[in-house]
Amino acid sequence: MSTATKTYRGRKTYAMPAAGKAIALSLILCGCNAPSFTNSGVTWKTYTNSRYGFEFLYPSTWTSLPPPENNDGIAFVSPQNTRVEIRGWAGNRLPDTIITDKNAKKTINPNFKTNQGVSGVLEVEIGSQESSMTLTLTKAQVKYYWQGRSPASEFSNYYRVFYYIAQEYRISGQGG
Repeated sequence: MSTATKTYRGRKTYAMPAAGKAIALSLILCGCNAPSFTNSGVTWKTYTNSRYGFEFLYPSTWTSLPPPENNDGIAFVSPQNTRVEIRGWAGNRLPDTIITDKNAKKTINPNFKTNQGVSGVLEVEIGSQESSMTLTLTKAQVKYYWQGRSPASEFSNYYRVFYYIAQEYRISGQGG
């Protein structure tokens, strides 16, 4: 199985090709020490972004950070540890005709599909201090992002929650 890997600032990024996704995901889920995630014990709220037309779930006990003035997204932090956060944002992407350096364009084939049926790229970065899961989706001229991150030592405790939220991410409108 071939995996695209890069190291940046002491973090390794893994992007799985579609063919190896099921095997890799099974290994990751089986390898986690966290108890199985069940939705039943969590009360959820939904953040909806009216500017770009996306929404995602977040635990009702988490606190929102002040949103940016341009209203392109939001972040929520855990009440147990403010270094554990989830965030979602979006932005208009440049048309391909404007991008002059074709080598600057990194392309990773979609390796993830939300429950809504939108395909995108799900990347997991494992760092020595901090780890994250980032979902990137593109629809028309809008690029959507969702991220969950935590201290590296606690990432296995949040992996399944982050994955569940990524699965439930929705693009509700045209946005932009």
